[in-house]
Amino acid sequence: MSRLVLDRPADARRAAALLADGHPVAHGFGTIYALTARGGGVRRLNALKGRPLDQTGSLTAPTGHVLDAFDLRALPAGLSRGLVQDVVDAFGALGPFGFRGPAAAHVPEGLTAQDRGTTTTQVIVPGDACPSQVFLAAAARAAGDEPLVISSANRSRHVTGGHDAPVHWRVDALRTELGEDGLVFLEHADEDAARARFPRHTPVSTTILGLHRAERAHGRVHLVLERHGSLHADDVAAVLRGLGLGLTIGDRAATRLEPRVYAALEPVA
Repeated sequence: MSRLVLDRPADARRAAALLADGHPVAHGFGTIYALTARGGGVRRLNALKGRPLDQTGSLTAPTGHVLDAFDLRALPAGLSRGLVQDVVDAFGALGPFGFRGPAAAHVPEGLTAQDRGTTTTQVIVPGDACPSQVFLAAAARAAGDEPLVISSANRSRHVTGGHDAPVHWRVDALRTELGEDGLVFLEHADEDAARARFPRHTPVSTTILGLHRAERAHGRVHLVLERHGSLHADDVAAVLRGLGLGLTIGDRAATRLEPRVYAALEPVA
């Protein structure tokens, strides 16, 4: 197959058609690379990465469809549909980000998890300015009623044996690690330019904000940071402050993710 480039709309649509035919796609996503497949492909993504096959997957969606995955009637006290939409819009305008909220009834079981009695799902987005929006929109149309599942583009720590397995931000290294028959690659046209597009973000998996539980402190509602990733917690707090909300750092977000370090910046053989 000839090289497919994310910034070329025709290539993005070609990759979306291949996804609809059952092929997982490794594609540019904000500052990094991600793996996306049809909703029924979560076990295949887990197998490709070396995860347990039944590990819960995450969803992705193009701009304007993030809230489709959530049951907005189950939002915690102090959060309205309109306010949550403002939160999603504000972070999408900044760049790649993730949201965990109460799952809508149509979200398949393999894409949900329990948290303190609430069934939740997680939606990871690349940012409104990312050219992957063309691919995601085309993939969503091609997949029909089936959601899009997403995962970081890397081998799992279950395979590497490390404490963490940072996501890839170079396609040459990703090809070396995950290249196999049936995996489609949709590359950033220019990886330096892709990272420069989102200057407030580092090339790691997205920061994730919880929308399914809230805490009240100092007279305002605080949302919980669930993962400290590409966008710094200080920036998250600033955005929320502008919306009249506060931020609480969850236990799992106490340490920020660190970018993958490559042995050399030359192309991988």
